[in-house]
Amino acid sequence: MVVVNASSPELSPSPTETTDQAAPVRRPIRDLPDELISQIAAGEVVERPASVVRELVDNALDSGAGQITVRLLAGGVRLIAVEDDGCGIPRDELPVALRRHATSKISDLHDLETVATMGFRGEALAAIASVSETSIFSRPAGQDSAYLLDARSGELRPAARNQGTTVEVKELFFSTPARRKFLKTDATELAHCIESVRRHALARPDVGFAIWHEGKLVEQWRAAGSTPDEALSRRLADVLNDKFVDNSVAVDHWAGPVHVTGRAGIPDAARSRPDQQFCYVNGRFVRDKVLTHAARSAYEDVLHGNKQPVYALYIEIDPARVDVNVHPTKIEVRFRDSREVHQAVRHAIENALATPRAAAVVEAAAQEAARQPGLIDESTATPVPAKAATKPAAAPAWPQTRMSFGEPAIGNPVRDLAKLWEPMREATAETTPAPAPQVATAAPAPASAAAEVPESATGATTITNTTAMPSPVPQPEDEGIRLRPSGQSSYFQRKAPAPRMQEAPAATVIVAAAQPSATARPTAEAAVPAAVAPQQPTTAAADSAPVWPLGRAVAQLHGVYILAENSQGMVIVDMHAAHERIVYEQLKNAVNKENGDQQIPSQPLLIPATFAATPEEVATAEAHAETLLTLGMEVSPFSPKTLAVRAVPATLAQGDAVELARSVLAELAQHDASTVVQRARNEILATMACHGAVRANRKLTLDEMNALLRQMEVTERSDQCNHGRPTWRQLSMKELDALFLRGR
Repeated sequence: MVVVNASSPELSPSPTETTDQAAPVRRPIRDLPDELISQIAAGEVVERPASVVRELVDNALDSGAGQITVRLLAGGVRLIAVEDDGCGIPRDELPVALRRHATSKISDLHDLETVATMGFRGEALAAIASVSETSIFSRPAGQDSAYLLDARSGELRPAARNQGTTVEVKELFFSTPARRKFLKTDATELAHCIESVRRHALARPDVGFAIWHEGKLVEQWRAAGSTPDEALSRRLADVLNDKFVDNSVAVDHWAGPVHVTGRAGIPDAARSRPDQQFCYVNGRFVRDKVLTHAARSAYEDVLHGNKQPVYALYIEIDPARVDVNVHPTKIEVRFRDSREVHQAVRHAIENALATPRAAAVVEAAAQEAARQPGLIDESTATPVPAKAATKPAAAPAWPQTRMSFGEPAIGNPVRDLAKLWEPMREATAETTPAPAPQVATAAPAPASAAAEVPESATGATTITNTTAMPSPVPQPEDEGIRLRPSGQSSYFQRKAPAPRMQEAPAATVIVAAAQPSATARPTAEAAVPAAVAPQQPTTAAADSAPVWPLGRAVAQLHGVYILAENSQGMVIVDMHAAHERIVYEQLKNAVNKENGDQQIPSQPLLIPATFAATPEEVATAEAHAETLLTLGMEVSPFSPKTLAVRAVPATLAQGDAVELARSVLAELAQHDASTVVQRARNEILATMACHGAVRANRKLTLDEMNALLRQMEVTERSDQCNHGRPTWRQLSMKELDALFLRGR
């Protein structure tokens, strides 16, 4: 084995080599060439062809354009041409437009602090021209002809063009080949360019946009709408499709100097990716963590799992209260009062989502019925509710021929259907059949004379229909079967002498008021046994009856779901999820009413909880001391590196004070606002509501089911439970007809 001496002169570095590695050669400080400066700036501003499209469209919008056309070749690598019909650039100002930091949008510090235009730095054109072959030709109003300026040669010559400006960018990154190697495929770059224009199109519905690629029209959005709201709805439908508008609610909220408008998607429209979340501040598309956190907080107890909400929000605020000069691409902003904006956005979305959507569904269907006033759908023979003022008052609401249930010549009678289910009968059902039950009334009356309808004009009123109405089921004088009542184990049983579906006295039901309350019986049919067919009201009585968006309960399915009938078809309600949301909202309202607008009640700790804190946590605790007090917490420095928690919210007194303080401080440091305390309190209330709500497999009476439906119609956010699951679903008559192939 050969041993080599590590200290031999052959292996040890020379003094000269050691000196060179330790002290590199110093270079003198000198000014950089203008072209190199522009190329460095282009590295910040121009990332890919979509960056060029964004900057040029910004300039076109600032010029007052009403139509903007973008033409691309090879995904924008070979050619980007942006045409507009704006004010144009005069001939003498064209050479100045390509200089670095030359702009017409600001002139002093005050203009910079209150900038309201899309662009303001004056470096985009110079940066783009340094890494591409750029030319500009423009014609302002009053100028005889347009002029074309070649950025590479500086040549200025006349050209033919209407009023406006066209900027052509060819061979992007030709002077920096290394940058060009990092570009993706043409299809990918084209998708990014289209997305950039889409963001501008959503912000300016009053401007038309068109995108051409390789000579073919790819996207086009025309300016439309007579009012701003109509224009925005039309543009959202054009850019994000009609489904986005149909599955979203309008947002319009003022909070001091902050005005939030737009549309927020309903929880059912949530997606797995956050690809339909658009926030605009004074018309500028931004990605801001404060706005994103505020929107997510508003959806906290209505989204299921890790679903991402969809929304398009437009925040209008005094330009002096927001700084847009904090990012090279101007996609990030900084608010003077982040908490103010955070609360405004959060409350705007919460208020928009609070209204139950059942009434909106019925209203939309009523408008559709108004456009199609027919009583019967000829294609499916499905009755369509409509007022028939020309018909007699005693005429049935659903005019049709009465079915005959007489003894057929061959086959089994309908009343003998019970024999098919003989093995499923209970032992007690084999007794002699009792007389058929009658409708529960104050005095004996025929089976066809006990239908009661609430009168809208007066208070407690009972209307008795004495006209015989055709019944669509066998008359009760024959032996038959009925659905099992609550507590029975078999599916069918023979009729009993007294109604068992309800525990109601044998007296006529009186409707207390025309408008349904949370506990009032919605109709006299709720007291009618399932074995007896309910009376059909007259047309005049049906017109005066109240309209309930979630309809009238008709049955309970396996002790889990409530089946209801409304004017559109069938409604299926998850009774536990629905009642859980009702109880949860009642608990939140009670806590908020107790606290009012004051700070959350706090509970002082007998022994302060101390923990080692980072410098950022200490600084946050000192800077947001007042905010912490409003949240019911008192966190103060105990030493330069230690914080002490001296009080926590009373509702969270049994929790981990240190963990709560760390979570609140982390959110305050990142978003200038915290929902940790409210989130923790709501989690406790949600647990209480879950345990206090009606459980599955509990048999409800029709009155209880109808009372639950009426409460859902007036409870905020009742369309989802506390965990974000839906509480009800609508199956329209059209969907039901499709299931059974009716009309095909």
